[in-house]
Amino acid sequence: MKWLAILLGLSSGPLALAGVSVSAPANGSNVATTVQFVATASSSCSAGVSAVGVYSAPGDLVYSTSGSKLDTELFFNPGTYQAVVQEWDNCGGSSSTPVTIHVSGAAGGQVTVTAPKANTTVSTTVQYTASSSTSCSSGVSAMGVYAKPGQLIYTSKGSQLNASLTFSPGTYNTVVQEWDNCGGSATTPITITVGGSSGGSSSGKVFSNLHLNKDWDGAGMLPPVYAMCTSCEPKVTWSMEQNISSPSISGASTRTDVGGDEAYSDGFWNNHLIGDYSTQGLPDTNKTLVPTLHNFTYDVYFYGTNLSVSQALEFDINQFVGGQSFIWGHECRIAGGHEWDIWDDVAGHWHPTGVACNPVSNAWNHLTIQVERTSSNQLLFKSITLNGNTANLNYTESPTSTSWYGVTINYQQDGNYAQTPYSVWLDKLNFTYQ
Repeated sequence: MKWLAILLGLSSGPLALAGVSVSAPANGSNVATTVQFVATASSSCSAGVSAVGVYSAPGDLVYSTSGSKLDTELFFNPGTYQAVVQEWDNCGGSSSTPVTIHVSGAAGGQVTVTAPKANTTVSTTVQYTASSSTSCSSGVSAMGVYAKPGQLIYTSKGSQLNASLTFSPGTYNTVVQEWDNCGGSATTPITITVGGSSGGSSSGKVFSNLHLNKDWDGAGMLPPVYAMCTSCEPKVTWSMEQNISSPSISGASTRTDVGGDEAYSDGFWNNHLIGDYSTQGLPDTNKTLVPTLHNFTYDVYFYGTNLSVSQALEFDINQFVGGQSFIWGHECRIAGGHEWDIWDDVAGHWHPTGVACNPVSNAWNHLTIQVERTSSNQLLFKSITLNGNTANLNYTESPTSTSWYGVTINYQQDGNYAQTPYSVWLDKLNFTYQ
């Protein structure tokens, strides 16, 4: 049986001689809702600049890209934003340039949202259906959905929007917006509660702050077989330390480390949530709960000071039911190529998705993964959302056989060619099942 998993993190390292030159938008300028950001970063770090990103507000990273240049269009709701363009180098340093913009949109447009209904409780997969109109003679350019102010999670061209989007449990003041070809826009607010207790069969149940759970099992994994080992030091070393106050966004994060002497070795952690060896008091001995579960969401924040030395970070969701093994493995290749892979347990190898994976060092990264066991007992890889950017995979695979029973999650840190040691901090790790 293959076991897989990942995570990341961030922190503020020493500020090297560095700078960010922003050529657009101009500081203090009045702009339309579509804002062009163009910037170039430099650093005295001998290894160069790792990434450049845009914050719409403190803590709200809305876009990032690897390398020293940034050129992208971002959508903003009308309002004033104290935006920041920041660079992170490969030595643990960073620098930033603030850019204040005033976003305005012309009147005359209208957005009609048919789903979801405002002030309702929904599951973690939310269907958005909307249409728009405008007085602009050139018509509607695009429509989009904001999870919160400044966090655009989906766009589509034209005046119609139909999308299935993934949310973590919580209450969201979402906004559906249209942008016309005359520089104007219109919005309709839609407040939803995701995974609440009053949503009947559509709402999921949540295990919260699992990064602080005391019952994680840790192990090393050595190439080329990558079987779990518990007495394989110093070839590979791994550790987990909980209740870390800094860096943290909740006040208590968990630090995981991997190192050792043998290249491409991994640190692995597993938690049995439901069924055999349950850490949550849900052994399901009568086998009445696990067979009813079909939808799962893995939601976590991670931080790393030097993520570029990570070969890969892996996050897995596993369900074992009816003699079948459903392993939804997700791997963010970093040193391995900045791309998301998904695991094919039948063939025993990874599939590249073509979806970029560029987590940012020295900043908190937010990851949400959603999967489904279909009614025909297939594995459906539904979506990956990293720092507000959602990729809808909709990829289906077949299960394998097993004698295990239950639901588990994994997290894994992979070593690079030099087995360079590195740390990742995890926070607000929540898991939703329904």
